[in-house]
Amino acid sequence: MPEMIAVYDAAGREIGAQERAVVYAEGIWHASAGVLVRSRDGSKVYVHKRTDTKAVFAGMHDCLAGGVLGPGEDPAEAAVRELGEELGIELGPGDERPVPLVSASWDGEWAGRPMRCHLFAYELRYDGPIRHQPEEIVDGWWWTDAELRSHLADPTWPFVPDTRSLIPDLLR
Repeated sequence: MPEMIAVYDAAGREIGAQERAVVYAEGIWHASAGVLVRSRDGSKVYVHKRTDTKAVFAGMHDCLAGGVLGPGEDPAEAAVRELGEELGIELGPGDERPVPLVSASWDGEWAGRPMRCHLFAYELRYDGPIRHQPEEIVDGWWWTDAELRSHLADPTWPFVPDTRSLIPDLLR
């Protein structure tokens, strides 16, 4: 059965649902939640490399663990879900929750087609274990903001474009 995801209007309001493949093929507005994972002391950011088999932004680097929102899904709940799915960070009832950072929109292009997404960014301070989901993430490491900025200064470095547009406002 095809995966359904939430469809949004240009103003950022959920207006329905559509198959993921159709959303990507037609450049329909949708939404994603992403979490910037920082060390507890705030000195480092977790950066990871996506697998070459990902449907979107395959083989690129990212520093947000995230994904698209399902129909009716709250962005904060999606952020917690994605932490578990991508990085193996399971938050229990008493654990600290990701803190909202910013919401923005990205109207760009991927694989020759338009891609339009509302991004809900969060931050989690965390020093525990990280376990990559092998279908989604190949590798990961901790970098200072300066190290990440240095890589982002190279426009040819393969970094997820929607995060690239958002991340300068999130780094120190």
